[in-house]
Order: sequence, then C-alpha cells, then structure tokens
Amino acid sequence: MKNLSQHKAPIMEALNNFKQMRVVPFDVPGHKRGRGNEELTAFLGEKAMAVDVNSMKPLDNLCHPVSVIREAEQLAAEAFGAKHAFFMVNGTTSAVQSMVMTACKAGEKIIMPRNVHRSAINALILSGAVPVYVNPGVNRELGIPLGMAVEDVKQAILDHPDAKAILINNPTYYGICSNLKALTELAHEHGMLVLVDEAHGTHFYFNDALPISAMAAGADMASVSMHKSGGSLTQSSFLLINNEISEGYTRQIINLTQTTSGSYLLLSSLDISRKNLSLNGQEIFRKVAEMAQYTRDEINKIGGYYAFSKELCNGDTIYDFDITKLSVHTLNIGLAGVEVYDILRDEYEIQIEFGDIGNLLAYISVGDRRLDLERLVSALAEIKRRYQKDKSGLFDHEYITPQVVATPQAAFYAPKEKLPIHDSAGRIASEFVMAYPPGIPILAPGEMITKEILSYIQYCKDKGSFMTGTEDSNIEYINVLKESEQ
Repeated sequence: MKNLSQHKAPIMEALNNFKQMRVVPFDVPGHKRGRGNEELTAFLGEKAMAVDVNSMKPLDNLCHPVSVIREAEQLAAEAFGAKHAFFMVNGTTSAVQSMVMTACKAGEKIIMPRNVHRSAINALILSGAVPVYVNPGVNRELGIPLGMAVEDVKQAILDHPDAKAILINNPTYYGICSNLKALTELAHEHGMLVLVDEAHGTHFYFNDALPISAMAAGADMASVSMHKSGGSLTQSSFLLINNEISEGYTRQIINLTQTTSGSYLLLSSLDISRKNLSLNGQEIFRKVAEMAQYTRDEINKIGGYYAFSKELCNGDTIYDFDITKLSVHTLNIGLAGVEVYDILRDEYEIQIEFGDIGNLLAYISVGDRRLDLERLVSALAEIKRRYQKDKSGLFDHEYITPQVVATPQAAFYAPKEKLPIHDSAGRIASEFVMAYPPGIPILAPGEMITKEILSYIQYCKDKGSFMTGTEDSNIEYINVLKESEQ
C-alpha cells in the first residue's frame, strides 16, 4: 500500500488527468461528453458531462478496483477507521442489503429491531435470512421508537443462540442512539457479527463531541449514507468492514446487485467529500451542532413545540443523542408533524426532511445559513399562531408491535390475493405499507394485519403522509396470503 494522504482525492485527480488527454470516445455513455445531448448538457453543465464516463484502465473499475478506486477505498477506510471501505453507488439501500447478505445465508437468523428501514427487510426477501425482531423501546409522549434495550437483545441472543448476526439502527432518523458498544460486545461474546445501519451517522466519524461510531465501537460492518450529512451526491454511500470480515467475499456480495457501470460523478463526489470531512470535519460538525442547538432553543421559546435533545437520554434505549438532529414534537399545538411539514412547504417554501404523526425533522448541515434557520423558526411561530387548535382529536399513537407469522421472503413470494385494505384485518400481508420518508414499514410481508394497524394507516393517509409499498399505488387494496397458505 502506498503512503496515504487525506489531502489526496485519487478519483478526482484521475478524472482531471483524463480530461487533459483529449481522448476520442468510441465507448459509452452515448452522449459523448455531452455533445450528443445538448439539452442535458445545458441543464447539468459541461463540466459534469465531461466526467460522466465509462470504466477504463486510467480510471479503474468499481467491480474490481486495482488502481485509483482502490487507493480511494483505502483512504476512505483510513478516514473512517475501518479495515476496508467500499464505494456504493446504489445508495445505502445497497449497502444495507450487502451487509445482511454477507453475514447471513438463506435460513440463517439475524436479530434486528422491527423499526428498521425497508432496505433491511428487503434484504431478508432477497437472501432468505430469517428475522428475530427485538421490539425497540418507545417514548409514549413523543410516539417514537427508540433503540433496543441491552437486556432485550441479551434475551433474544439466549433464545436464538444460532443467530449469525445482529443489526442495529444507529442513530435513528430522530437522532436516538443505542448503547452501541455494549450491544457490540454482547453479540461478539456469543459469536455473532454486528451490522450497523449508520445511514444517518456519517458525521459521528468526524467530530469527537458526537456519539460513538460503529467502527469505533468495534462493529463488523456499517453502511454510511455519505450523501446525507457528508456532502456527497445523492445515492452515494460507503460500506465499511472491520475485524475478520472478508474484503473479497464482501465485494462478491456487493457485485451481485450493484451496477457494473459505476457513475464517476457519484464516485468522485464520495472521494472529494471524504477528503473534505477528513481535513475539516471537526470544525464542520462543531458548526452544525451549534446551529442545531441555536434553532432548538429558539423553537422551544415559541411554546407548544418541543425540540428534543440529550435530556431524553436514559442510559439504555436512549443511550445518547445526535445533537445535530433537529427533531420537533408538534402535537401540543394540535397539528400532526406531517401537517406542519405540508404547511411549511406549501405556504412558506421551506422543505424539511420529513413529518410523521407526531414529529418533524429538519436536517441541519454545513450548507445552512443562520438566516435560513431564523426563517424556519419564524415560520413555525406563525404556523402556531395561525393554525393552533385543540389537540384532543389527534391520534394518540405509539409504536405498534407486529405479529410476525411468516418470514418476509416466504410471505412475499407466497400465493396471494388482493383485498380492499379495510377488509384485510386478520389476514397476513405479503407486501409493505409505509409512510415515506422515513421508510420504516408500518406493515411488512409476513405480518398479521390488525384493526389497530389499519386505523393507523388510515390516519396517516388522512393527514397527508406519502404512503407507499403496495402494488396498488392508492393504498386502497393490499395483497395478502391466500387463506390456504395461512
């Protein structure tokens, strides 16, 4: 391995050298450096189109890197404290699925919280791995799922000593962190791998005041959404491996589903963003945390809203909190989070990350300005003044514990029939229902449909949540297992 310098960005440097070579392209992509698609070039810019190129010897190959991509992977691994880092251009969804499929074969068990992103359950459908769900803790006042209690995970391990791995969400969308080090040590004591869905935790690696990262906690694999808080282009992520995980086997698993035509726009954005965070991350995320705290304080001064933070920590299911997250509870002003989300977008031209039944999340990053934060605070104050109402009619919801009847793979591929969703109570779902974002399934394949779940789905629809998951785009019908299969 050559001497590594975090000041380098090998993929970007190779692309700059390539542009100077004036190579005549008789390869794909067919737009030929933008000349063949003038409208697209005018929209995206000549500089972007000039580096939307195909794999070739000077630029390496993502499926089997030996030069510049290989060097960029090594730099990323060093920056994140991992044994190896893989560039992922199919999003963190692909990274999560690669983790599960590396750790588990068909029929093997994996322990995970039920409030995982859909990508984790999709991985079970693809691989045939069998979930052992640990119900997360719940904050009843906020109506949000928390982390997994250490004792609950310990019991799951004792009940299923043949499980191959445990998957942990850290942090959750809301900024809630589990006791990652204790859970990792517990799993390792029982010979299980630890996989961490760290989609919302890129910044943990680059600021000492933030919660512990997966690699620092000793986890075996982590999927990191560099495009969220790390500044790279949408759909670009890293998959990190540690300990005894095989680099070669992991790459084989990645190559089962990841494109053979890796986008150099995405690859170079990962490379450049890694360089930036490695050199400047401490200061970047100090500023982000400061902006988030300022905004939290100002929102809490309004009254009615509750922008929560580390005061929630309880040493277990909320072991730590990501102070860069601006999560706000809205029910005390008589509005669901998704209603405030819609008003902010439609009437104030403020787009936040998501709103659910009781909360909203504004994503704060180094790209924000104090003026933007003040505009958000002012809009929330005005929304309270204009729209506040009695909260008594609001849905009092907390996390619904699912009844798992069949594995996700068995239910997804089983013979099924379509029913009006309001007539489906008592049947077993063969598809998902979820609000997106955050993309955590309300109902997943293999789970019993209950009246409580149907009431919650209807309430989400009534409040304007963007619902997805079923074949029927209107979520009026749902596929269920045929009664002979139940």
